[in-house]
Amino acid sequence: MLTLRIAAGVEAASLVILLLNLFTAHLSTITSLGGPVHGMAYLVTIAATFLVPASPSARWLAVIPGIGGLLALRRISVAHQP
Repeated sequence: MLTLRIAAGVEAASLVILLLNLFTAHLSTITSLGGPVHGMAYLVTIAATFLVPASPSARWLAVIPGIGGLLALRRISVAHQP
């Protein structure tokens, strides 16, 4: 779960940074560094969600780029509440 939390946070934060860069300065260094970071965080989020015993809906939510990991975390935490 810790891996999923970190990867989901990095995925969302990197997307925000990439979008801010796109709409403001459009610096190529931010794009060339942020793109692979976002892509790897996205893949780790999907893989970590599939490793957690969760509902199929949480797994499908993880596939949504950007906020899917955070949505999957929310779905998993709601499912595990007593």
